[in-house]
Amino acid sequence: MLQALLWGGLAGSALFIGGIIGLYFDIKKTMIAYVMAFGSGVLIGASSFEMLYPSAEDEGLVPTTIGFISGALFFTIINLFLDKKGANERKRSRQNPEGHSGLAIFIGTLIDSLPEAVVIGISMIDTKVSMVLVSAIFISNLPEGLSSTIGLKESQYSKAKILILWTTVFIITGLCSLGGYVLLDDVSGHVIAIINTFAAGGIVAMVSSTMMPEAYEDGGAIVGMITSVGLIISLVLSVL
Repeated sequence: MLQALLWGGLAGSALFIGGIIGLYFDIKKTMIAYVMAFGSGVLIGASSFEMLYPSAEDEGLVPTTIGFISGALFFTIINLFLDKKGANERKRSRQNPEGHSGLAIFIGTLIDSLPEAVVIGISMIDTKVSMVLVSAIFISNLPEGLSSTIGLKESQYSKAKILILWTTVFIITGLCSLGGYVLLDDVSGHVIAIINTFAAGGIVAMVSSTMMPEAYEDGGAIVGMITSVGLIISLVLSVL
């Protein structure tokens, strides 16, 4: 139980660490883009090899498909709503547009992070923690915390408010990982498959609509190769 809390907290801590780096260091946009591209590849790989394929193999294509499409649809709908509230720039390392909402950015970050945290907890129910999953989430959260912090700082958010934001997300992700481990311990394999693939759908939709566009915009064509390297590393770690 404690391990689920710690592993979920570790993955979520990357947002806090990225926030600290964004507050106190000047990082080139290209470097952020490269890390974001690598994280995108690792996340897509983890979603495919650690979440989708095992669910399809163990529980069949029907719950896998239902969960995945539902997760992608849910994230897309929530993201469309948050876009209107000003959270569409939450991963951008530039000044946020006038009229943006700090609350919307906070909620958007939670929507990005919570499914990942729950899946970490679920992965520990019958086996040891998936290091591929934890690594993928950590790597993807780092540039998110960094770029969002830079954007908030440029929009005149105080350091204290930014640190409170990331600390809160860090705590909640740890608790969600714990909740995934404790509350879903006795549910059926079909339910676990749907939850896992629901999270996978949300992750892929998030990566495709937020991380990859900015990575390409700030990093150029090379990010395609970096993303591919991240994906193949995810496969290698899954097989080992």
